[in-house]
Amino acid sequence: MNPFLVVIVAGEASADLHGSNLVSAMKALDPAITFRGIGGRRMESGGVKIITPSSEMAVVGLTEVLPRLRTIVRTYLTLKRIIKKERPDLLILIDYPDFNIRLSGVAKRFGVPVLYYISPQVWAWRRKRVNTLRERVDRLSVILPFEEGFYRQRGLEAEYVGHPLLDAIPGRLDKKSALRDLGLEGARPVIGLLPGSRKEEVANLLPPMAEAAAALSVKFPNLKCLLPQASTIRRDLIRSILKNTPVEVKILDGDIYPVLKACDLALVASGTATLETAMMQTPMVILYKVSPLSFWIGKRVIKVPFIGLPNLVAEENIVPELVQEEVTPERLVREALSLLEDGERRRNMINGLIRVREKLGSKSASRRTAQIALEMMQAHRAKRT
Repeated sequence: MNPFLVVIVAGEASADLHGSNLVSAMKALDPAITFRGIGGRRMESGGVKIITPSSEMAVVGLTEVLPRLRTIVRTYLTLKRIIKKERPDLLILIDYPDFNIRLSGVAKRFGVPVLYYISPQVWAWRRKRVNTLRERVDRLSVILPFEEGFYRQRGLEAEYVGHPLLDAIPGRLDKKSALRDLGLEGARPVIGLLPGSRKEEVANLLPPMAEAAAALSVKFPNLKCLLPQASTIRRDLIRSILKNTPVEVKILDGDIYPVLKACDLALVASGTATLETAMMQTPMVILYKVSPLSFWIGKRVIKVPFIGLPNLVAEENIVPELVQEEVTPERLVREALSLLEDGERRRNMINGLIRVREKLGSKSASRRTAQIALEMMQAHRAKRT
């Protein structure tokens, strides 16, 4: 019998991490499975034959997609051709909704089962897409506690598997060791700058972050800044933005968790990194800024009270959110000083972040999703024989 063939699509930097963990978990169940699709360095290292790197697919906002439209369309047509000619045993979709929902229609047309892992946030906006998902997606593996009930009530087969970030967190981390390993003993405060994993985010958010850090360094002469670089962002882009910044910013590759653990405060682009920061119980400010047109459209369709994932999981405003015109160096400095100097506010936020981590469950997302994927492939093969 031929080995299982899986097409997997992870169009963002964070999805590359979760995709690589899922691929590893699936290979542990069946080492012969072969993978093709979209992903980053981690998925490629894990054995996925990459058609287009996720760094060439990632966008934020609606108008920002235009410069990458040719690459996106070319990749879509390539995947469509693979699905039509090779009839894979499973299509696994990870987030990246506009592209992936369309691709799920191709899979449905050619009888390929679809597993959506890290489902679209249709509970936040464009809820009518639930109807499309019900028609095209066989199973959903969801990662936020409230999502299972939301989808099941609307007729989809969804299972809450826990959050995949929990699979990636090291077992033991303490602040003192993290500071020592980074050569930052005696530094105070240590501020993390996390401007996002897309070029547009970095261009919008890193300049005010850097200006705020420079202003804070006047008050705190021992201030140090750390910037964990996303795999989808080129270092020369970061350096070009920081070249005139009077405060030193240490740019780091590799594991983000020791960096976050070392920080007294993080300035974080809205997205997965906010949950990573929450899991380290590091106080933060969440930032969100897109093009004026994207923001104007978004305001009219988004149906949730918060931008930040920690606040959505907690169902309360734990972390301050600066949105669009609020993203200024002056406002960042004000929020940062409050979290660095107001002990009660800082403790309240840390306690709230602990509750967020507890709500996300235990380590199991990759393993449980791998088992779901294997069940789907076996059932599909049984139908064909």
